[in-house]
Amino acid sequence: MPQYAFESPLRYPIMPMQIQNPTATTRCNELDLIAQHLPLENAIVLELGCGKAQMTRRIAERFPTARIIATEVDQIQHAHNLAQQRSLSEVEGIHNIEFKAGGAQAIDAPDNSIDIVFMFKSLHHVPRELMAQSLQEIARVLKPGGMAWISEPVYAGDFNEILRLFHDEKVVRELAFQAVSDAVTAGTLELVEQIFCNTESRFADFNEFDERIIQVTHTNHQLDDALYQTVKTRFNAHVSADGARFDNPARFDLLRKPA
Repeated sequence: MPQYAFESPLRYPIMPMQIQNPTATTRCNELDLIAQHLPLENAIVLELGCGKAQMTRRIAERFPTARIIATEVDQIQHAHNLAQQRSLSEVEGIHNIEFKAGGAQAIDAPDNSIDIVFMFKSLHHVPRELMAQSLQEIARVLKPGGMAWISEPVYAGDFNEILRLFHDEKVVRELAFQAVSDAVTAGTLELVEQIFCNTESRFADFNEFDERIIQVTHTNHQLDDALYQTVKTRFNAHVSADGARFDNPARFDLLRKPA
């Protein structure tokens, strides 16, 4: 089991579910939390909304016996992921990832076929009218007793204050939380635990922030010159000799399909 250099995050295994907890200020590593809570050895894993597959790679490396199906609805990013498939196998030695196109609202997998489902900060990107359907799809493809790990950013913190200047996610994050809460209330999925803590994001400079956050292909951010300069100024206020570092409040909902 991984050893932590920080205090344990705050955990809430009881109802009602909480969208955030302002007192949860300890820093955590999501991959270490996953390793503590989920049985990934030899598991069939489905990641919905894998983006650039950064977390996908980390899970694949740490759990080489897991079979990971990583889906992405953004066709541009999916094409990039497919182009990296050969490099992953031949250069990085990662052989347990399969990339597929598709969204969470219509999962291309048989009923009761998946051991673990991941959504890393992607549920709030699902169209609001399809969020509930996505939770139903997750329950459909999970094996009885299978687990779902849904991580979502909390609407707070310095990074969020910069992001919301050009992309305010308050409403969609609230809707994503409500979709999970409704699925639990309906008995579609059972709540095992909620974990609140801060994750860390780092950027070497504003150019990296621009590339990773503003220029994403799944969302068409259109900033005029004045807004772009405002965002740059706000970001650069956090830059030091080591770049910019942000503590981002996060919520991890651990769910289970009823047996």
